[in-house]
Amino acid sequence: MRFEAISNKSKGIICILFAAMGFSLMTFFVRISGDVPTMEKAFFRNAVAIVVSLFLLIRAGEKIRIKKSCAGDIFFRCLFGTSGLIANFYAIDKLNIADANMLNKLSPFFAILISIPILREKPKKVDILAVIIAFLGAMLIVRPSGSNMQLVPALIGLYGGFGAGTAYVFVRRLGKKGERTPIIVFCFSLFSTLVTIPFIAMDFVMLKPWQLLCLIMAGLSATVGQFGITSAYKFAPAKEISVFDYTQVIFAAILGVLFLGELPTLLSFLGYAVIIGVAIFRWKYNLRSEDGGYDGH
Repeated sequence: MRFEAISNKSKGIICILFAAMGFSLMTFFVRISGDVPTMEKAFFRNAVAIVVSLFLLIRAGEKIRIKKSCAGDIFFRCLFGTSGLIANFYAIDKLNIADANMLNKLSPFFAILISIPILREKPKKVDILAVIIAFLGAMLIVRPSGSNMQLVPALIGLYGGFGAGTAYVFVRRLGKKGERTPIIVFCFSLFSTLVTIPFIAMDFVMLKPWQLLCLIMAGLSATVGQFGITSAYKFAPAKEISVFDYTQVIFAAILGVLFLGELPTLLSFLGYAVIIGVAIFRWKYNLRSEDGGYDGH
């Protein structure tokens, strides 16, 4: 069956599954690149995205120009997106990659809270309940205790989800103002790359050929994920397909088990079940509602 012949919802699901695989592969390549500083990894991830997004802008004949009304929103999208990305990369290096992915996937729940002051949205009671349950699930992954050596990386990974969720709120506001997606992607990638350069200068590590290849592959995988997400929500409303984004955690867990010998703990599995379960409940609830609320992307 040709891609054009299937329904838009099915196209959206296919695109979001490709995006989930892309982002899970990104975390995998970041991990296996080895002992490379987090900032250097972030630099290469975004440098590849700059090249791809710039090529697409030039090919489409688009001018790299930001609307004056969008400048502040783009800055905050870049600021929170970059800090969240760096936190996520740090967590990937220190935690089981499935745990790191799951903490990052708390971003839609953080977005519900951040959308209150930024978008002046009043969340439904079911959304607030979903946030509370999701964070209880996150505590099973973070496992806050004095004896937990991974507590700090887990908290940093939790901030990665907060940064991503906040960035997505600003992306949504930019969308309402009519700013173009390639411009938003390009600005974010450029900002992130420039921010990491001073840190790389202070702590530069000469990459081995296989490390460079891993980081290039991480950048390409992330770019596939970024454009997969963008394409998915052009085909179908987020309230219909956003739950499939959680397959990223499943893909990451499979990669971790097969290639890294990582098996999540029982508490982590319980945490995944709670967070994904409440995401599925909220997805079904929104499908039955005329207004699905914030979708997390």
